[in-house]
Amino acid sequence: MSHNYNTGHSNTGNGNTGHSNTGSFNTGNGNTGDWNTGDWNTGDWNTGNLNTGNRNTGNRNTGEWNTCDNETGFFNTVQSEKIRVFNSIVKRSEWENYDKPCFLDFDLTEWIEESEMTEEEKRDNPTYKDTGGYLKKYEYKEAFKKSWDNANKEDRKRILDCPNFDNGIFFDISGIDVNKELQTKKVTIELTEEQLEKIKHLI
Repeated sequence: MSHNYNTGHSNTGNGNTGHSNTGSFNTGNGNTGDWNTGDWNTGDWNTGNLNTGNRNTGNRNTGEWNTCDNETGFFNTVQSEKIRVFNSIVKRSEWENYDKPCFLDFDLTEWIEESEMTEEEKRDNPTYKDTGGYLKKYEYKEAFKKSWDNANKEDRKRILDCPNFDNGIFFDISGIDVNKELQTKKVTIELTEEQLEKIKHLI
């Protein structure tokens, strides 16, 4: 597919007026989905931002047709007081007060400058000569692991404090075995007694 009709920059999709879109017909920026006027959406037809679901006016929704934020259901204007984390119910306030690791925020695309491209990348992306580089796309688990590997030891161990943390579920989602990774890292990671207890339950 040719990538045409973009007025923004660094787009791999078609018909984008925003920038750094992998999807098509976006007026926002950094969208993987299509027809978004908001930014950083993986879903489609969103006017809000950071939505994985579709047709949301609010932000950070996995569900659809929501005007509120952080909703996994459909057609909601008010947030639920309880949510599911690692397949179990917790109070929304517990999740919101959790000091989340920075590595959980990662990009599925990365702009690679021409000077940093390999010869293989240049062969596969000949338009780099016109654009000065190309937009590299990562698979979900690949991007997740890349973010984990780039995180410092304090940031990595914070995942153990997540409400209802479950290493098996986390592995299914991210491809990262936290128990194995924390035990095999060359760096020494100091854990609290509570975190050590959580690891013992995983073994």
